Amino acid sequence: MLIFIDNKTSTMSLFKSGNPTLGEKKFRSTVLDEVVMHENAMTIKGTLQKFGFLFLMVLGTSFYSWKEFAGGGNVVPLMWTGAIGGLVIAFILIFKPRLSPYLAPLYALLEGLFVGAISAMYNSAFAETAPNIVINAVGLTFGVAVAMYLLYSFRIIKATEKFKSIIITATAGIAIFYVIVMILRAFGYDNMPFLHEGSMMGIGFSLFVVAIASLNLILDFDMIENGVEMGAPKYMEWYGAFGLLVTIVWLYLEILRLLSKLSSRD
Repeated sequence: MLIFIDNKTSTMSLFKSGNPTLGEKKFRSTVLDEVVMHENAMTIKGTLQKFGFLFLMVLGTSFYSWKEFAGGGNVVPLMWTGAIGGLVIAFILIFKPRLSPYLAPLYALLEGLFVGAISAMYNSAFAETAPNIVINAVGLTFGVAVAMYLLYSFRIIKATEKFKSIIITATAGIAIFYVIVMILRAFGYDNMPFLHEGSMMGIGFSLFVVAIASLNLILDFDMIENGVEMGAPKYMEWYGAFGLLVTIVWLYLEILRLLSKLSSRD
Protein backbone atom coordinates (compact mmCIF):
# COMPACT_ATOMS: atom_id res chain seq x y z
CA MET A 1 0.00 0.00 0.00
CA LEU A 2 1.44 3.37 -1.01
CA ILE A 3 0.79 6.59 0.85
CA PHE A 4 0.62 9.81 -1.15
CA ILE A 5 0.37 13.20 0.54
CA ASP A 6 -2.17 15.66 -0.83
CA ASN A 7 -2.36 19.38 -0.03
CA LYS A 8 1.24 19.21 1.20
CA THR A 9 1.83 22.93 1.44
CA SER A 10 -1.22 23.69 3.54
CA THR A 11 -0.61 20.70 5.78
CA MET A 12 3.05 21.50 6.41
CA SER A 13 2.19 25.07 7.37
CA LEU A 14 0.86 23.58 10.60
CA PHE A 15 4.02 21.60 11.15
CA LYS A 16 6.09 23.75 13.47
CA SER A 17 7.95 23.21 16.72
CA GLY A 18 9.93 25.35 19.11
CA ASN A 19 12.49 22.55 19.14
CA PRO A 20 14.92 23.22 16.25
CA THR A 21 15.51 19.49 15.84
CA LEU A 22 11.84 18.97 14.95
CA GLY A 23 11.45 21.76 12.44
CA GLU A 24 9.08 21.91 9.50
CA LYS A 25 11.79 21.49 6.85
CA LYS A 26 13.00 18.20 8.33
CA PHE A 27 9.70 16.45 7.80
CA ARG A 28 8.89 18.27 4.57
CA SER A 29 12.09 17.00 2.94
CA THR A 30 11.37 13.40 3.90
CA VAL A 31 7.68 13.43 2.96
CA LEU A 32 7.95 15.35 -0.32
CA ASP A 33 11.09 13.66 -1.61
CA GLU A 34 9.87 10.08 -1.46
CA VAL A 35 6.76 7.92 -1.61
CA VAL A 36 6.72 5.91 1.58
CA MET A 37 5.62 2.31 1.80
CA HIS A 38 3.03 1.96 4.57
CA GLU A 39 4.94 -0.72 6.45
CA ASN A 40 8.07 1.45 6.38
CA ALA A 41 6.37 4.61 7.62
CA MET A 42 6.91 6.35 10.93
CA THR A 43 4.66 5.31 13.84
CA ILE A 44 4.05 6.75 17.31
CA LYS A 45 4.76 3.40 18.94
CA GLY A 46 8.06 3.08 17.09
CA THR A 47 9.07 6.62 18.04
CA LEU A 48 8.32 6.03 21.72
CA GLN A 49 10.22 2.73 21.67
CA LYS A 50 13.25 4.44 20.19
CA PHE A 51 12.96 7.26 22.71
CA GLY A 52 12.97 4.66 25.47
CA PHE A 53 16.11 3.10 24.01
CA LEU A 54 17.86 6.49 23.80
CA PHE A 55 16.79 7.32 27.35
CA LEU A 56 18.33 4.09 28.64
CA MET A 57 21.57 4.99 26.90
CA VAL A 58 21.53 8.41 28.60
CA LEU A 59 21.03 6.69 31.95
CA GLY A 60 23.92 4.33 31.26
CA THR A 61 26.56 6.97 30.58
CA SER A 62 25.07 9.26 33.25
CA PHE A 63 25.70 6.50 35.78
CA TYR A 64 29.28 6.22 34.54
CA SER A 65 29.96 9.95 35.04
CA TRP A 66 28.24 9.86 38.43
CA LYS A 67 30.35 6.88 39.52
CA GLU A 68 33.55 8.59 38.39
CA PHE A 69 32.68 11.69 40.43
CA ALA A 70 31.75 9.62 43.49
CA GLY A 71 35.10 7.83 43.25
CA GLY A 72 36.98 11.10 43.33
CA GLY A 73 37.67 11.25 39.61
CA ASN A 74 37.79 14.41 37.51
CA VAL A 75 34.54 14.50 35.52
CA VAL A 76 35.16 17.88 33.90
CA PRO A 77 36.63 16.24 30.76
CA LEU A 78 33.60 13.94 30.60
CA MET A 79 31.27 16.91 31.00
CA TRP A 80 32.90 18.90 28.20
CA THR A 81 33.19 15.85 25.96
CA GLY A 82 29.47 15.21 26.38
CA ALA A 83 28.48 18.86 25.97
CA ILE A 84 30.60 19.68 22.92
CA GLY A 85 30.27 16.25 21.31
CA GLY A 86 26.51 16.24 21.82
CA LEU A 87 26.22 19.73 20.33
CA VAL A 88 28.20 18.71 17.24
CA ILE A 89 26.09 15.57 16.75
CA ALA A 90 22.89 17.58 17.22
CA PHE A 91 23.87 20.06 14.50
CA ILE A 92 24.74 17.22 12.13
CA LEU A 93 21.36 15.60 12.73
CA ILE A 94 19.52 18.86 12.17
CA PHE A 95 20.91 18.98 8.65
CA LYS A 96 21.12 15.21 8.04
CA PRO A 97 18.05 13.53 9.60
CA ARG A 98 18.72 10.36 7.57
CA LEU A 99 21.71 9.71 9.81
CA SER A 100 19.56 9.66 12.94
CA PRO A 101 19.45 5.82 13.28
CA TYR A 102 23.24 5.94 13.67
CA LEU A 103 23.90 9.30 15.32
CA ALA A 104 20.93 9.57 17.70
CA PRO A 105 22.31 6.76 19.93
CA LEU A 106 25.73 8.44 19.89
CA TYR A 107 24.09 11.71 20.90
CA ALA A 108 22.35 9.95 23.79
CA LEU A 109 25.64 8.46 25.02
CA LEU A 110 27.39 11.82 24.90
CA GLU A 111 24.47 13.63 26.52
CA GLY A 112 24.52 11.09 29.32
CA LEU A 113 28.15 11.92 30.12
CA PHE A 114 27.23 15.59 30.40
CA VAL A 115 24.03 15.10 32.39
CA GLY A 116 25.66 12.61 34.78
CA ALA A 117 28.58 14.94 35.50
CA ILE A 118 26.35 17.98 36.06
CA SER A 119 23.98 15.98 38.26
CA ALA A 120 26.85 14.64 40.38
CA MET A 121 28.16 18.17 40.88
CA TYR A 122 24.77 19.47 41.96
CA ASN A 123 24.30 16.48 44.26
CA SER A 124 27.63 17.22 45.95
CA ALA A 125 27.11 20.98 46.16
CA PHE A 126 23.69 20.60 47.79
CA ALA A 127 24.40 17.50 49.87
CA GLU A 128 23.68 19.40 53.08
CA THR A 129 20.85 21.75 52.11
CA ALA A 130 19.06 19.55 49.55
CA PRO A 131 20.33 15.94 49.68
CA ASN A 132 17.64 14.70 47.28
CA ILE A 133 17.91 17.47 44.71
CA VAL A 134 18.75 15.17 41.77
CA ILE A 135 16.08 12.59 42.61
CA ASN A 136 13.52 15.36 42.98
CA ALA A 137 14.56 16.89 39.65
CA VAL A 138 14.23 13.51 37.90
CA GLY A 139 10.82 12.91 39.49
CA LEU A 140 9.54 16.36 38.57
CA THR A 141 10.81 16.01 35.00
CA PHE A 142 9.03 12.68 34.63
CA GLY A 143 5.86 14.10 36.17
CA VAL A 144 5.85 17.17 33.93
CA ALA A 145 6.45 15.05 30.81
CA VAL A 146 3.55 12.73 31.66
CA ALA A 147 1.30 15.68 32.49
CA MET A 148 2.11 17.40 29.19
CA TYR A 149 1.45 14.18 27.28
CA LEU A 150 -1.96 13.77 28.94
CA LEU A 151 -2.85 17.43 28.39
CA TYR A 152 -1.97 17.01 24.72
CA SER A 153 -3.65 13.61 24.30
CA PHE A 154 -6.95 14.87 25.73
CA ARG A 155 -6.58 18.12 23.76
CA ILE A 156 -6.77 20.19 26.93
CA ILE A 157 -3.83 22.10 25.47
CA LYS A 158 -4.00 22.35 21.70
CA ALA A 159 -1.03 23.14 19.49
CA THR A 160 -2.78 25.97 17.62
CA GLU A 161 -0.91 28.35 15.36
CA LYS A 162 -1.04 31.11 17.98
CA PHE A 163 0.20 28.73 20.68
CA LYS A 164 3.07 27.58 18.47
CA SER A 165 4.07 31.15 17.62
CA ILE A 166 4.20 32.16 21.28
CA ILE A 167 6.25 29.15 22.41
CA ILE A 168 8.62 29.32 19.44
CA THR A 169 9.24 33.03 20.04
CA ALA A 170 9.80 32.51 23.76
CA THR A 171 12.14 29.58 23.15
CA ALA A 172 14.17 31.56 20.63
CA GLY A 173 14.38 34.46 23.07
CA ILE A 174 15.69 32.21 25.84
CA ALA A 175 18.25 30.65 23.50
CA ILE A 176 19.50 34.08 22.35
CA PHE A 177 19.68 35.28 25.96
CA TYR A 178 21.77 32.26 27.00
CA VAL A 179 24.13 32.80 24.07
CA ILE A 180 24.58 36.46 25.07
CA VAL A 181 25.29 35.42 28.66
CA MET A 182 27.95 32.93 27.52
CA ILE A 183 29.62 35.59 25.36
CA LEU A 184 29.62 38.07 28.25
CA ARG A 185 31.15 35.45 30.54
CA ALA A 186 33.88 34.80 28.00
CA PHE A 187 34.85 38.47 28.35
CA GLY A 188 34.74 38.35 32.14
CA TYR A 189 31.35 39.98 32.66
CA ASP A 190 28.97 38.01 34.87
CA ASN A 191 26.79 40.59 36.53
CA MET A 192 23.56 38.61 36.27
CA PRO A 193 23.15 37.00 39.69
CA PHE A 194 19.50 36.11 39.08
CA LEU A 195 20.72 33.32 36.80
CA HIS A 196 22.28 31.50 39.73
CA GLU A 197 21.06 32.99 42.99
CA GLY A 198 17.80 32.26 44.79
CA SER A 199 16.35 35.76 44.61
CA MET A 200 12.71 36.25 43.72
CA MET A 201 13.79 37.45 40.28
CA GLY A 202 16.04 34.42 39.83
CA ILE A 203 13.32 31.97 40.86
CA GLY A 204 10.80 33.75 38.66
CA PHE A 205 13.12 33.52 35.67
CA SER A 206 13.70 29.80 36.24
CA LEU A 207 9.98 29.17 36.60
CA PHE A 208 9.40 30.92 33.27
CA VAL A 209 12.08 28.86 31.51
CA VAL A 210 10.76 25.61 33.02
CA ALA A 211 7.26 26.51 31.82
CA ILE A 212 8.49 27.18 28.27
CA ALA A 213 10.52 23.96 28.22
CA SER A 214 7.43 22.06 29.41
CA LEU A 215 5.21 23.57 26.74
CA ASN A 216 7.78 22.66 24.09
CA LEU A 217 6.81 19.06 24.80
CA ILE A 218 3.33 19.86 23.46
CA LEU A 219 4.88 21.04 20.21
CA ASP A 220 7.11 17.96 20.03
CA PHE A 221 4.16 15.59 20.55
CA ASP A 222 2.23 17.46 17.87
CA MET A 223 5.17 17.30 15.47
CA ILE A 224 5.60 13.56 15.93
CA GLU A 225 1.87 12.91 15.54
CA ASN A 226 1.74 14.96 12.35
CA GLY A 227 4.79 13.16 11.02
CA VAL A 228 3.01 9.84 11.48
CA GLU A 229 -0.15 11.14 9.80
CA MET A 230 1.84 12.42 6.83
CA GLY A 231 3.66 9.14 6.31
CA ALA A 232 7.20 10.19 7.18
CA PRO A 233 9.75 7.40 6.60
CA LYS A 234 10.76 4.95 9.31
CA TYR A 235 14.09 6.56 10.11
CA MET A 236 12.24 9.68 11.27
CA GLU A 237 11.22 7.70 14.35
CA TRP A 238 14.84 8.01 15.46
CA TYR A 239 14.82 11.68 14.61
CA GLY A 240 11.58 12.30 16.48
CA ALA A 241 12.94 10.41 19.51
CA PHE A 242 16.14 12.45 19.35
CA GLY A 243 14.18 15.73 19.26
CA LEU A 244 12.04 14.67 22.20
CA LEU A 245 15.17 13.73 24.16
CA VAL A 246 16.62 17.19 23.55
CA THR A 247 13.58 18.80 25.17
CA ILE A 248 13.49 16.33 28.09
CA VAL A 249 17.16 16.95 28.92
CA TRP A 250 16.65 20.72 28.72
CA LEU A 251 13.62 20.48 31.00
CA TYR A 252 15.56 18.36 33.53
CA LEU A 253 18.49 20.79 33.66
CA GLU A 254 16.19 23.78 34.13
CA ILE A 255 14.27 22.03 36.92
CA LEU A 256 17.59 21.15 38.57
CA ARG A 257 18.62 24.81 38.38
CA LEU A 258 15.27 25.91 39.82
CA LEU A 259 15.52 23.48 42.76
CA SER A 260 19.05 24.69 43.49
CA LYS A 261 17.79 28.27 43.68
CA LEU A 262 14.93 27.29 45.98
CA SER A 263 17.35 25.38 48.22
CA SER A 264 19.70 28.34 48.48
CA ARG A 265 16.86 30.39 50.02
CA ASP A 266 16.39 27.98 52.91
